[in-house]
Amino acid sequence: MSDTGAVPEPPSDFIRDIVAADIASGHTPQIVTRFPPEPNGYLHLGHAKSICLNFGIALENQGRCNLRFDDTNPTKEDTHFVDSITEDIRWLIGGWADDRLSLQTPGAKPVPQNAEGREDFFAAPASAEPRAPFFASNYFDQYYFFAERLIVKGLAFVCDLSAEEAEAYRGTPTEPGRNSPFRDRSVEENLDLFRRMRAGEFPDGARTLRAKIDMASPNIWLRDPLLYRIRHVAHHQTGNDWCIYPLYDFAHCLGDYLEGITHSLCTIEFEVHRPLYDWILQSLDLPRTLPRQFEFAPLNLAYTLFSKRRVLKLVAEKAVSGWDDPRLPTLAGLRRRGIPAAAIRKFAYHIGITKFESLIEAAVFEGTVRDELNATAQRRLGVLHPLKLVLTNLAEDEVYESEAPNHPKDESQGTRPVRLTREVYIEQDDFAEVPPPKFRRLKPGGSVRLKYGCIITYEDVVKDADGNLVEVHATADLTTRRGQPNADQKVKGTIHWVSAVDAVDAEVRLYDRLFTVAEPGATEDFMSVLNPGSLKTVSAKLEPSLRNAPAEAVFQFERLGYFTPDSQDNKADGLVFNRTITLRDTWAK
Repeated sequence: MSDTGAVPEPPSDFIRDIVAADIASGHTPQIVTRFPPEPNGYLHLGHAKSICLNFGIALENQGRCNLRFDDTNPTKEDTHFVDSITEDIRWLIGGWADDRLSLQTPGAKPVPQNAEGREDFFAAPASAEPRAPFFASNYFDQYYFFAERLIVKGLAFVCDLSAEEAEAYRGTPTEPGRNSPFRDRSVEENLDLFRRMRAGEFPDGARTLRAKIDMASPNIWLRDPLLYRIRHVAHHQTGNDWCIYPLYDFAHCLGDYLEGITHSLCTIEFEVHRPLYDWILQSLDLPRTLPRQFEFAPLNLAYTLFSKRRVLKLVAEKAVSGWDDPRLPTLAGLRRRGIPAAAIRKFAYHIGITKFESLIEAAVFEGTVRDELNATAQRRLGVLHPLKLVLTNLAEDEVYESEAPNHPKDESQGTRPVRLTREVYIEQDDFAEVPPPKFRRLKPGGSVRLKYGCIITYEDVVKDADGNLVEVHATADLTTRRGQPNADQKVKGTIHWVSAVDAVDAEVRLYDRLFTVAEPGATEDFMSVLNPGSLKTVSAKLEPSLRNAPAEAVFQFERLGYFTPDSQDNKADGLVFNRTITLRDTWAK
């Protein structure tokens, strides 16, 4: 299934109003946003909201969006996650990507020199020439330069408190903290110690660099926060060049400045960090226009967990098969399940951007997926719980071929051949020897239409020695086939089927919601509310045109749901299909 990458009609929200006002006033001639994931896990649906906001605003205003990896903690980060995140973003934004979106191959750019021969980090922003993806580690030299500048200005100091001691000095939300006993070191001593930290003279945890702000501030993030820590760990980008690494709050705002970011869009939990973001930038007396941070509510989706820590537990305890398990909200899992990128983009636009957190019903996302697939997915025939049906008035080698539309509302998608043979498979549920009231499928004394075939009438059944149903016999009225005299004859039921001669065997995985409660994260033990029916596997019979189904194509198995070939487990000797979503909301009350 192709994805044109079309941009949905942009909604109206408070962030877009801010951007529009900045453009109208001349404050921001070109919009530059960024998406800054840490490469320590897989992106999920919550990230998609931020991706679509940042890339969307850039596109809507002929601006640019930078993909920048926040790789300042080498103990948790890896190139595997860099690769997976890059792939997921390319897939999600699809045809959006162009020269403004900074997804090109990284290119070297020399750092200008000032009159003293030192690197001039106050020069033009790094994003003046688009290159990407960006890495926070690209700016380790710059961050170090800025840290020394704060020390010289008397706004940062080297602290010898241990992590436990520093936490005790920090105070509580209702009680002020206490100054570190090392807070009043001289500029010269702080510079000497910081440079020795950089040279690798001290072990991990022995010293840190902290900002000197206000230990009595009601905002705990302003109580002399950490700027640098010692970590004798190799970095996935810089190797062993560094043994001190900046904290996120220090690196993030400076990365924004260096790249010329105009609007730094974060989720609401970073609102309390904004005063520190502004303090660092304002304290350095930077010559260019400073970026501004704005916050919005994160995505909270019912029956879903986004927490990396909790998803990691699901993976580690084998409750799921991996980070790309189709039951997870990771973009890799959604992609493997067959969720279209276009549906995720439309969902991200549809739910809107506000400052108020709320729980989005799972049905909203699922409805968006169904709408997209109903319009785009080709139709096929598949039987998930096969029951053999023998049309007794057809000979063994008798075959009747007809054409079935690939999409009932889009003739441009063409047709495919469907062959009616003596033996076919139908769904077990489409026959009842003792039918319930108003049963409109095959039953004793009844007739139904085989879709794209003809009307059949029940004859008898065959059972084994234990009384188990083996096959159903019926007679076919070949005059009711398409193009025949009685093609318009009406019956109350129509069922799907697959020729037994042509059928392709497949393993079909029926995925459902992973949790049984709407807010699994609110329970004391989220593992206790796993849905035991979130995955069921059946042996199915599929029409032969699915034998070579392309990767990531999604098909509607008529009357059953939407399905896609599994991207990991398909083999030459056996197909594996994943159910993307049911035709209707089976969870609706």
